[in-house]
Amino acid sequence: MIFRQLFDLATWTYTYLIGDRQSGQAVLVDPVLEQADRDLALIDELGLQLVYSLETHVHADHITSGGLLRERTGCTSIVPLSANVACADRQIRDGETIAIGETTIVAIETHGHTDSHMAFLVNQTHLLTGDSLFIRGCGRTDFQSGNPGTLYDCVTTRLFTLPDETLVYPGHDYRGHSVSTIGEEKQYNPRFVGKDRAAFIDMNALDLPNPQKIMEAVPANERCGQKSV
Repeated sequence: MIFRQLFDLATWTYTYLIGDRQSGQAVLVDPVLEQADRDLALIDELGLQLVYSLETHVHADHITSGGLLRERTGCTSIVPLSANVACADRQIRDGETIAIGETTIVAIETHGHTDSHMAFLVNQTHLLTGDSLFIRGCGRTDFQSGNPGTLYDCVTTRLFTLPDETLVYPGHDYRGHSVSTIGEEKQYNPRFVGKDRAAFIDMNALDLPNPQKIMEAVPANERCGQKSV
């Protein structure tokens, strides 16, 4: 498996490139519009063909390059089940598997940050958590139909039940971290350690400003990254 973690400094967003050496196929997870040329150049350098553009959720902090990537490569655009993205080619369900050669990507429903969110488990070892679980943190639940109780349930019963050695790769990082493990997050993540469901819900009653790009990003992402109709 080829695995690359790519960073967009303007929005603190991680994009993930997953490639299969045998088939020469590749997937981009949570691609950023402004980084499309960078990502396609890397795919070309590695001798891969992009076959899927995959979103963990409808983002509020950056605009996806999913639509542009489809135009330029013919890749299939995939979003979580129930995401309000009519232009996507396909919606992926909980437990569904995407395969590129011998590399597998399994969708794990992790609602709570939004009401349509998936984490993706790659080859049973690399967990792409999107905005559900961060390194020593978690995603917000105060917009886009978020629900703190649902997020707590999904993280503790669906992600924290994976093997401790599972690598955790988040959708964002704001403190210079790139990777963790399920075992570390169970032991050190202050949002969850020593917190029951009620305490977690109380802690998420935050009064934070909305992401700067929310008014632009959400409508654009519902159109596969197209900024205007």
